[in-house]
Amino acid sequence: MIKAASGSLAQSLAAGAAGTALLHIERAHIGSQPWRTAHEWIRAATGEEISVGEQAGLYFGAPAISFVLHATRTGRYGKAAATIDAHVTRLVERRLAHVTARVERGAPAAFADYDLFRGLTGIAALLVRHVPDAGVLEPILSHLVRLTCPASGGLPGWWVDHDPASTVPTPGGHANLGIAHGAGGILAVLAIALRDGVAVEGQADAIQRICACLDQWQQDGEAGPWWPQWITRADLESGRTWQRGPGRPSWCYGTVGIARAQQLAAIALGDTTRQRLAEHALAACLADPAQLAHLTEPGLCHGIAGVYQTAWRAAGDALTHDIVACLPALTAMLHQADSHADDSLLTGSVGLALAQHTATHNTLPHSGWDTCLLIT
Repeated sequence: MIKAASGSLAQSLAAGAAGTALLHIERAHIGSQPWRTAHEWIRAATGEEISVGEQAGLYFGAPAISFVLHATRTGRYGKAAATIDAHVTRLVERRLAHVTARVERGAPAAFADYDLFRGLTGIAALLVRHVPDAGVLEPILSHLVRLTCPASGGLPGWWVDHDPASTVPTPGGHANLGIAHGAGGILAVLAIALRDGVAVEGQADAIQRICACLDQWQQDGEAGPWWPQWITRADLESGRTWQRGPGRPSWCYGTVGIARAQQLAAIALGDTTRQRLAEHALAACLADPAQLAHLTEPGLCHGIAGVYQTAWRAAGDALTHDIVACLPALTAMLHQADSHADDSLLTGSVGLALAQHTATHNTLPHSGWDTCLLIT
């Protein structure tokens, strides 16, 4: 059943049964538990009408359920996945019509237009990996390419006029640099698509433009390079960031996610110089006790699980051994993390368990669950 309303939390990849299903699917793939358990969680995620409304995106509703069904890599859900994917296509068509109308009005973008969780970047990640022949994938990529071009007044094209969060005011808006809500996510999905042979006009140039922006705002600290979480109007006017030092080295906003996005971009472009610089930034961050001390949560978004999984993926592509050398210390932090956190994928014990699964088996996830983080 499909509906346009908000739907049940069960179909949330971030905090519901859909996210939990990924853990049991991964375990079923290696035979550590029966497929029956995974099927029960899939049924729990799909027990109510599935949303294709305004809140739907990679982490909720039809795209989230599509991601889960494709993660099984079995024929059992083929018909259901095809049905869901048709609804995802229609959802994308509506979103693209909306953003086209916004551009024609000259209105600024919003996270819901393009970010990983609710926007077209996240849906593109789903399509590149699981439905690359979807007719709406190239239009999404073309939209993201346009977002890398300067907007009116010289603002970055992904500039939004709202705050990063309700408790963080940025008068006049901001340009987010993180992988979850900003340029890092756009960069990563454009790079992943290009690496996989899915390209539209101007895609390589768009990757270069985002990299140039990140170069402009790179800060060189005592422990190594880092980037601000976002850029404000005051930052643009002064040429200096509001952020006085590196923040939490998280996947979502921190150096870890931004460096991995740049590594992916460099690999897609065949730019070994940039790849080495990105890997140096990531390794320096991971080797800095002061930055790691800010990791007080277990989960994928803000915590050690996301840092570990991102570093593990980056190490597999790295030109040097520096990131690999950081993994033992991260593994120790991962296994010491509080497993009594909330039972969600994004911030809690489910994401922690998936990262621990990677650390224990040291093999590529069979389900491809970490595609939803834009790190592969």
